Amino acid sequence: MHVPDPTASSVLGMPLWLWALVCVLIMFGLFQFYYWVGHKLGERLYESGLGRRIGRERIRKVEALVRRRGAVAVFGCFWVPVLRHVLPPCAGVIRISYPWFVVASALGALLWTPPWVVGGYAVIWAWLQLAARSPLLAVIVLIVTAPLVAGLLVWRRRRRRRAADISVASASASAGRPS
Repeated sequence: MHVPDPTASSVLGMPLWLWALVCVLIMFGLFQFYYWVGHKLGERLYESGLGRRIGRERIRKVEALVRRRGAVAVFGCFWVPVLRHVLPPCAGVIRISYPWFVVASALGALLWTPPWVVGGYAVIWAWLQLAARSPLLAVIVLIVTAPLVAGLLVWRRRRRRRAADISVASASASAGRPS
């Protein structure tokens, strides 16, 4: 049985492990950039385009999470899509301990990024192998898969929007009632 050399996998001539390392460094660098943007903007973050789009109340909730959980929240936010981009500037605004932020973001980037790089490589490589063997089947897989993924994304977005509408309606209804 032939075991392939794991370092032989490459994209554009660069080994896959090096791509993973570059992506880890990019994610780590982005987190540092986001932190310092939040640190410099401070309360003006709420008036920025991102702040208006997310909303002051949601940003306050993220800040509360960071205050409660600190570096653990920074580490955990890698696995939550929107939080991954909202939490670092909020951490900068409230000025959590930067050394702990660096440690948490380094560990998060190191553990979150490589599976996505390797997984993406595996999916793309499998589809390219399928396309080499049967171009028609590869096109059919793409035609079937793309709408399924798009449908899943639309369904999740609508479900979240409905949940947000329900929570806003219940909050406004309870605000009008005497306690």
